[in-house]
Amino acid sequence: MNGPLKQLKILDFSTLLPGPYATMLMADMGAQVLRIESPTRADLMKTMPPKYGDISYAHLAINRNKKSLAVDLKQPDARDIIIALLDEYDVIIEQFRPGVMKKLGLGYSELKKIKPELIYCSITGYGQTGTHKNRAGHDINYLALSGLASYSGRKQSGPSLSATQVADVAGGSHHAVMGILAATIERQTSRKGQHLDISICAASFALNTIFGASALASGIDPDYEDQVLNGGCFYDYYQTQDQRYISVGALEPKFAALFFETIQKPQWLARTMLPLGEQQALKEDISALIKQHPLQYWQKTFAQVDCCVEPVLSINEVAQSDFVRDRNMIVELTLDDDKKIKQIAAAIQFTEHSPNYTVAKQVGENTIEVLKKIGYCKNKIKRLLENKTVSAIDH
Repeated sequence: MNGPLKQLKILDFSTLLPGPYATMLMADMGAQVLRIESPTRADLMKTMPPKYGDISYAHLAINRNKKSLAVDLKQPDARDIIIALLDEYDVIIEQFRPGVMKKLGLGYSELKKIKPELIYCSITGYGQTGTHKNRAGHDINYLALSGLASYSGRKQSGPSLSATQVADVAGGSHHAVMGILAATIERQTSRKGQHLDISICAASFALNTIFGASALASGIDPDYEDQVLNGGCFYDYYQTQDQRYISVGALEPKFAALFFETIQKPQWLARTMLPLGEQQALKEDISALIKQHPLQYWQKTFAQVDCCVEPVLSINEVAQSDFVRDRNMIVELTLDDDKKIKQIAAAIQFTEHSPNYTVAKQVGENTIEVLKKIGYCKNKIKRLLENKTVSAIDH
């Protein structure tokens, strides 16, 4: 592996999105990630359509640059395999409910006795402590309980779903990566590891940032369409004649003036001084004007005007844009049958490193290789396969 994290070796016990996306980010930066996968229970990420054969394109991307060891953690011999792997791997990331890893004999308190420098990251909805710790949840629930959904939406329709999982990714994945890297830096001097308790809901609560600070200080909660950035002013999306949309973010006075000059309504600028929540009539006028022309007209109109107005593009339109091409944000990977697929590339660019990409491995594709590396002989591997402690596709 190539990248600034090439010395980091991670055992990834997670499935679905938060954990795998976190390890994808680190793998893209060179970390050596080994997925510990169940041979009997499929990761639901693999079943999401559309698929390439039996595996979803989402799985092929989110679990790229990782190896796969298929082991049934409930089998008696499974713990010994994980313990042996600790000789080489010094980071664990897991996403089970609190207590599950402990029941398997793989909890932090047990493993730190074997490897004191182990960094052990647990991602759960509500954390390892508290009344909610064993409660089930999904992204939508964390957004609801964190307060984010209480002012993200429209007055008439209430909270709206985001197209991406804000809580899972920004709350779970990103906080896990930050925590692991911070613990790694500290370990360089202390020689000690630690347990990172990542609560997706708590991290989502922290994402309230600006509006949360104001609400706690004033005692007044933000509401739908009553803040600068949530529809309380003319900063918003507007539909075009052909049912497309443009985004208008011309908040600063110089941008606002240029925006209204470009749409030939300079007299409307004064109306932007109205209090938040009282600019609905202005927004309706802007909306009626934008609807008079198709998206292409507005794209051409604002192409050379620098006032924070941009078209709302589809993913494939973005992929073909100059911006994405200039930033090298599309990478093409080759599958086993030589078919090529496109994926979104890593967004962080380093002057000293260029990422390498390999598609996600099949379950157990690296089982034999990994077991041999930690000292398991041919007969012992055969026994593990026969008693179904592990499974492999490379034997």
